[in-house]
Parts: sequence; C-alpha cells; structure tokens
Amino acid sequence: MGKKHRKFLSSRSNINLMRSLSTFLCSIIIILIISCAEKTPDPRLEQPEEFKQVLDAHGDWNKWIDSKAFSYTMIHETNLTQENHFFNLDSRKGRIDAQNFQIGFDGEKVWISPNRQAFAGNSVRFYHNLYFYFFSIPYIFTDPGVNVKKVDNKTLNGEEFEAFEVSFDEGKGDSPEDQYVMLVDSETKRLQWLLYTVTFFDQSNSQFNALKYEDYRDAGGLVFPRIMTGYTLEGDSTGRIRYQVSFSDVVLSEDPLNEDIFEMPEKQAVVAN
Repeated sequence: MGKKHRKFLSSRSNINLMRSLSTFLCSIIIILIISCAEKTPDPRLEQPEEFKQVLDAHGDWNKWIDSKAFSYTMIHETNLTQENHFFNLDSRKGRIDAQNFQIGFDGEKVWISPNRQAFAGNSVRFYHNLYFYFFSIPYIFTDPGVNVKKVDNKTLNGEEFEAFEVSFDEGKGDSPEDQYVMLVDSETKRLQWLLYTVTFFDQSNSQFNALKYEDYRDAGGLVFPRIMTGYTLEGDSTGRIRYQVSFSDVVLSEDPLNEDIFEMPEKQAVVAN
C-alpha cells in the first residue's frame, strides 16, 4: 500500500472519529438539557412558608399542580338548579352545562347556547369561571401573578382568624383590582372565610362581601368545601345571606379534557360578554 493511500485512510479515519465524537457530544448535551428541564421546579411550588402551611392543611396540593382537568357538580341551593362544570387547568378553558343553557370559554371568547336570553345574569363572561375560582381557593392562589401575604389577624363575627391578603399583578385576569382576604382557622389552618370585592362592573368598587367555606370533603387527596355561603359584610360582621351553593362529584385528572367540548357550537350559540 502506498504512502499516499495510507495517509488518505488515516485522514479519513480521523474525520470519522471526529464525526463520532461530535455526535456523541451533541447527544450528551441534549440529554443534559432534557434532564435540566425535567428538574426545573414548577414556579407555583414557590410560595411563602406561612401560605404553604395553609396549602398543606388542604391536602397534597402538588396534586393541583400536576392535574390537567377539573370537574364537579354544583347546585344553587336557593332554587335547586344544577350545573356541571368542566375545566382544563393549564388553559383555563371551561364549560358549564345547566338545565337551560350551556356556557363555554374557548381560550379567547366566552359563548352561550342556545341564546343570550337563556342566562339571566348581568354578564356571561363574569359568570363563566366565578364559582370555579371561589371553589378552587386556596390552590388557585398559587397561580403566577398572584401574591399572597400574611397580615395581622382579623375578627369576623367576634371570632379571630389568621389573615392573608391577596393581590394581583397588573393585567392578571379580567379584574386585577379585585381584593381578597383569606380568613384561616388558627388551629386547622384551613380556609374558613373569604372576604372579597368585585370590580368587574365597577373598578372603583371597594365594598367587601363574605364567603363561608364549610364541610370540607376529600377529593383524591385534596379537600374542597361541600358548601359555600355568600353574605353581605357590615363592618366586622356578616349580614344577610346572598346565595348558597353545594358541590359534589369533584374530579381532578392528570389528563386534559378533549378540547372540542370548549368550542362554540356552530348553531344556536352566540358570543357573550
């Protein structure tokens, strides 16, 4: 074999070796990137320690972080009408099936079927995730852009509670000006009352209402109230009952619901505000 031929083969071997090393290094880099990505903690797990105590008192709240879908049945106790609520937690797409109407949110628009007149409330958009939000507290307050801070204890109806104020980053949700105060039992650390304002219709509204959480039930490792009762608030005391709802058939799933169920029907449905 001539020297030129041997030099050619040697050069070719070096090229192949370099290619193999390059491929190997790229594979290692990709594995490291994937490994780092898998180990990156969910930012929702980073909460103030005192708020974590509240979350822990409501069960293994990692299940909320890991879940992709959420559904439950709700009954308006004032008129015994029933609604079934379905939500994909990552996108917050949702649907409500009631006796006389169906409301959906496809990620952009809120729609109602069969027509706007089927819903007697002031705003379909306001209603579409109202009870989902209330029912999901305190877990939903782990969302990015939500800030929870422990403050001085507060008294309601002559009873003292630990208090946590909740605020929102600018542009968070439809009503970032809303104010929430969680009143927590000092022994159980569970949410007993929620004081809140509604600024969806009037951004300057500062009137607080009160919502009582009662009869917690386990749902796959997390606890949710079976009954929520809304009251007017007069100073440090509750006034008249505004509404009462009860819940059952609570399901959290690690698999998202089919996206098709959130799409507006082609017939007998309109976009609603």
